[in-house]
Amino acid sequence: MASTHAEEPLAEDTADHDAHIYEEVMLCERMEHSQRLAVEELITTEASYVHNLQLCLSDIRAHLQKKQLPGLDLEGLFSNIDDILHVSRRFLRGLQDTATQEHEQLLSISTLFQEFKEEMEMVYKIYCASYEHALLLVESYRKDPRLQEEIMDTLTTTVPHTSASDLSFFLVMPVQRVTKYPLLLGKILENTPAGTSNHAALAAAVRAMTQVNANINEYKRRQEVATKYNKAEQLTLRDRFARLNTHSIAKKTTRLSRLLMHEAGIVAKTEDKEYDDLEEKFQSVASSVAALKENVASYLKHLEAFLLPTPHKCELQMEEGPAQQYRRLAEHLHCAVFPEFRRRLDRLVWQPLCSLAEMLVGPQQLVKKRLDKLLDYEEIQERKSETGSVTYDEEAAMNTYLAINALLVAELPRFNQVAMQLLGQLLGSFCVLQQDLAAEVLHEAKKELEQMPHGHMLLPAFWRMVEDTLQQSGVQLHTFIQAFETVTPSPVPQPLNPAEERKVLSLVSKHGPDKLYQVTSNISGSKDMDLTLQRGQIVALLQSVDTKGNKGRWLVDAGGPRGFVPAAKLQPYCLGQSQQPRMQMSALESGTERRRHSYVSPEAPKPQVATFTPAFQVVAGFSFTARSPQELSLQAGQPVVVLEPHDKKGSTEWSLVEANGQRGYVPSSYLLTVPVQEPVGWSLPV
Repeated sequence: MASTHAEEPLAEDTADHDAHIYEEVMLCERMEHSQRLAVEELITTEASYVHNLQLCLSDIRAHLQKKQLPGLDLEGLFSNIDDILHVSRRFLRGLQDTATQEHEQLLSISTLFQEFKEEMEMVYKIYCASYEHALLLVESYRKDPRLQEEIMDTLTTTVPHTSASDLSFFLVMPVQRVTKYPLLLGKILENTPAGTSNHAALAAAVRAMTQVNANINEYKRRQEVATKYNKAEQLTLRDRFARLNTHSIAKKTTRLSRLLMHEAGIVAKTEDKEYDDLEEKFQSVASSVAALKENVASYLKHLEAFLLPTPHKCELQMEEGPAQQYRRLAEHLHCAVFPEFRRRLDRLVWQPLCSLAEMLVGPQQLVKKRLDKLLDYEEIQERKSETGSVTYDEEAAMNTYLAINALLVAELPRFNQVAMQLLGQLLGSFCVLQQDLAAEVLHEAKKELEQMPHGHMLLPAFWRMVEDTLQQSGVQLHTFIQAFETVTPSPVPQPLNPAEERKVLSLVSKHGPDKLYQVTSNISGSKDMDLTLQRGQIVALLQSVDTKGNKGRWLVDAGGPRGFVPAAKLQPYCLGQSQQPRMQMSALESGTERRRHSYVSPEAPKPQVATFTPAFQVVAGFSFTARSPQELSLQAGQPVVVLEPHDKKGSTEWSLVEANGQRGYVPSSYLLTVPVQEPVGWSLPV
């Protein structure tokens, strides 16, 4: 009986043990099954997610691009979804490859997440930061019936099976997916026995993806702060006054006092060596961009001024020769080479430089705002050390400074690097454009040079020819100058008409013949007491200095009005020998007429007036070919009679002359006044 009673408890213990083992086995099987389902869910949902991304890009976006709808911002809608698809495809291939590893699958999945965490954080944080902007675009398109109809037509045509009501159905997928990775890994971790290597690896993967999501949220918060403060507001004075209130005035006063205490050394500045170095480099880049932009703008301005003159349009009156070749070269450079250079310079240098300058505005605003928030942060920190607590608003202000500082420290290195690269590329492009311009001009000049007689001469022989030609021309010019200075008489004007002679007579009687001067070119008075005179008028000198002692302005009598004229536009006027008797006879006649009595017989003989024979005559100094019926052709040295020293509009650039019984206009500059009897040894230049 005793043995029987002893065997019963033993059997019960065995049964309990077997039941416990059974339960553990069943639990392990359930965990393993759940684990397998969780892994399958991870891989299956990743494949579905990648498929939807491909639909979003290859079908929806491509269809909208073909429509070319005005007002549709595809880049703002889809952001960097291409980068996300590229990373997700590689990640999916890695997940699918783990399916064949059986016992090592969980460890491989954990390792895969560790390997991709940095890439995922990089692409997803950019997308998530711009996701709110994409939703605002979708909402604005929903209010536009035309755009909304086109978008719905695209969704119905490309993805009818999804029943998507708008683009947000697809745009939210990357945001949902990156936040789901820690949950999917956590589900696998829950069904993995603790204490195993797989459990530790999965736990590390969960922490990594949780940190990725935390970093994405922090980046998004920084971007929101940056978006708030990096806008350069153009406020009027009225707007600035409208923003003033008790709180803003107190805040600005506190910042100013804090800044003054910094400068005075009363309180210590918050030192941040890393940020200070980054800001110094950024300010250097900003000043370099501003200086380059100013210089390029000045260069473009001078280039425009250079292109204004058009020398190639001037008529040279030469059919062929080097002058015409130069004209063709100048015309080609002016109409083709330089304008093309201007267009390339604008496209490759100026426009990118302006874009780079605009890119600097946001960071400059953040740098300025960081200083303001730093002053607030220091003030709050000092108050916190005294009271031990801060308000909610003060805590928010401190967090704002920390966010701006962290954003600048994280982004300025990359920004400085990219800005320096762009600046170097712009300078390189400018140098290449200059080289191309020089090569093009040299190429065109060589083509014209080959057509010239000496185009194939060797360089030493060419320079010898130039030196010999210049030397011969110099000797001829020197000889001509000596002869001209020796035999050329003092400048004497053309014969005067009766009205001018009477005015000259009046000036001579008042001031004497040695005070007479003739105007060499038109004078337009611009100041008080200045005279306006025409070329050729006779005046008498009253004073060779103005009221301020300026010897360049003379006081003259113009036969009525008196005033100041430039001394450089006057030349002495000398009466010819045959003019003086006429002046005397004219004076005698005038006096006789004044003394004549009423009883004198009308048949009484009149005083004899000396006839006037000009001591000088006008000839054509150069040959001129008429180009219209109103003009007159002349040969060099041909005598002419000047009928009117101006054209019908009063312009003195043309003169009406008569030669060989024909009348017409010729350029005034082609006419010369020469003595009737040419001195020996002097001849007209031809």
